[in-house]
Amino acid sequence: MPHTDTKERILDVAERLFADRGFADTSLRMITAEAGANLAAVNYHFQSKDALILAVIARRMGPLNERRLALLDAVEARAGQGPLPLEDILGAFFEPLFRGGAPCVVNPNFGRLLGRMYIEPGDLFSRVFRDQMAPIRNRFLGAAQRALPGLPLEEIFWRMHFLIGALAHTMSGLHHIKATSDGLVDVTDADAILERLIVFLAAGFRAPAPVKKGEGPCVSQLSSR
Repeated sequence: MPHTDTKERILDVAERLFADRGFADTSLRMITAEAGANLAAVNYHFQSKDALILAVIARRMGPLNERRLALLDAVEARAGQGPLPLEDILGAFFEPLFRGGAPCVVNPNFGRLLGRMYIEPGDLFSRVFRDQMAPIRNRFLGAAQRALPGLPLEEIFWRMHFLIGALAHTMSGLHHIKATSDGLVDVTDADAILERLIVFLAAGFRAPAPVKKGEGPCVSQLSSR
């Protein structure tokens, strides 16, 4: 069997197991057993488990981020020298995850994988950010500043952090809202999820910056660590 077939099979199985079990609780032996491969094949193609994790994410994240940048280019071109519509910026960030041939629509495992990437302990997110997300952060940060020129940069960073949190929770926890709503919520309607995310986060981004009134006990404990 060609090496490319073995490599893709390992990536497919690893993606599903990482999404189901998490990164720490998925061993290379579990992956190779389900992929019909051996540890030598993993070492040949990826060298280590960490490298395999990054390859699984990069396989989907690379095209996803290219689409994000193309959509943001279009938003900026339509706006010319004028202000950028906030909803269009958010749409450029979220749409590739939900519409058309998006990896989260075609392969729901990747959506849950994204959620795990943000919430599991360790330095994985830092490495993914360095490799995959830094250019995206810079472009969307600049766009947010154009859309909300009166909002302090520190506050924009916080709201982008909350945006990522909302995305991670949405991608990894759809089964929770399905259960808590007694089935009322349709978690298969990707367009509806997308629109709700944009409406919710646009309101949050437009909210006035809070007035600092000193640190509460929780903040003081966190900042002293």
